[in-house]
Amino acid sequence: MRGGQFASEPAGSGKSRWMVLVLLCLMYLITYLDRVSLSNAAPLISQEFGFSKATMGVIFSAFIWAYALFQVPGGWLGDRFGPRKVLAIIMAYRTVIATLTTRAMGFSLFWAFRFMLGAGEAGAFPTATRAMQMWFPRQERGFVQGVTHAASRFGAAIGPPLAVAMMIHFGWRVVFYVIGFISLVWSLLFSLLYRNTPEEHKLVSLSELALIRGVDENGVIKQANVQKRPTVPWKILLKHPNMWALMCAYFTYLYCLWIFLSWLPSYLVSYRGFTLLKMGSYASLPLGAGVLGDAVGGWLTDFVLVKTGNIRFARRSVAIMGMLGCGSFILPAAFTTNPYTAVYCLAAAMFFLETIIGPSWAVPMDIGGEYSGTVSGMMNMGGQIGGALSPTVFGILVARGSWIAPFVVAACLLFIGAGIWVFWIDPEVSVIDKGRVIAA
Repeated sequence: MRGGQFASEPAGSGKSRWMVLVLLCLMYLITYLDRVSLSNAAPLISQEFGFSKATMGVIFSAFIWAYALFQVPGGWLGDRFGPRKVLAIIMAYRTVIATLTTRAMGFSLFWAFRFMLGAGEAGAFPTATRAMQMWFPRQERGFVQGVTHAASRFGAAIGPPLAVAMMIHFGWRVVFYVIGFISLVWSLLFSLLYRNTPEEHKLVSLSELALIRGVDENGVIKQANVQKRPTVPWKILLKHPNMWALMCAYFTYLYCLWIFLSWLPSYLVSYRGFTLLKMGSYASLPLGAGVLGDAVGGWLTDFVLVKTGNIRFARRSVAIMGMLGCGSFILPAAFTTNPYTAVYCLAAAMFFLETIIGPSWAVPMDIGGEYSGTVSGMMNMGGQIGGALSPTVFGILVARGSWIAPFVVAACLLFIGAGIWVFWIDPEVSVIDKGRVIAA
């Protein structure tokens, strides 16, 4: 461990942390390629097995319910055993489940394999958040959260055309074989290149370590807080209003996001009249806009923080803008009679929705301390409950004859989410220690 030494070069030289960012971006991309794989294959799977819209909604939700239930255990595992081991195991596990999915022969097995995937994958983002906290200074955390989530949305955006191309020539099962293979390759690569802290990595210079950890008044690099405490202060976390505020706000975000991730291909084919080939192209537009929104939101929250020094304003302002912007565009997308106008409005809505990611995931690092993995897991658990409800509610409303009502519900929730950011979430108040957060 090299904390406690003097920084000998200009702060910021060294690029090892960006290698870590690239690895995490690849993981996020693969993760979302996997998440949208079933929705992209849904038209063919529904046709082969005779699944109704409501049945597909239940299958979509199986992943999200498991993902929600196992968020906190997954985040705790990342805090306890470190990202290197936990993330490598998660991605190898995905290889197994992707292969099993190709063997599903009916509703029960599809539901079971999606549930198993959600349970195993639940710790990925909270554990990655712990990695970011250990490898990046506070003024870069919003940016790295935005970039990694942009990579995930890029995976979701390229998923439809890639999946359609493979399905046309080889059928829907090959999509899952490919995802399983690249997940295994990433697992091996991450184990080889990553270390849990920059202090453990031979390529990290003292100057880069000084930027990441900060230095005291004598120019000595601060020590990292990497102690493994035996217990998580669950009572403190569950009683803290800031924790519940994060969970509720993220509920509204993920409810809306999972409309795009689960139902967008079927919406374009069944309601807007697109062919399968055309769907592959146009379904990518909103998800591609989300890539840009992730990057812009992450950059913007850090830019505002550097310019103002006010972390509360930096996190709140960007998140509120995203909530209101998405709600304002998703309504005309629902009501227009022009299918192309609907796609363009959905793209604008997705852009604003994804600007929320940077501040949302930076806040657990700001207020969670050494429990940032657990805090982000709890936030994501609350969000995934919304994500789990979303496909089922969407399917039920469509089965009752309305493709418009699901978007109206999403817009109302987004406006509520904006209010939560205005009046409830405080990015300067720790959920662990009393008082305000002053330093990373």
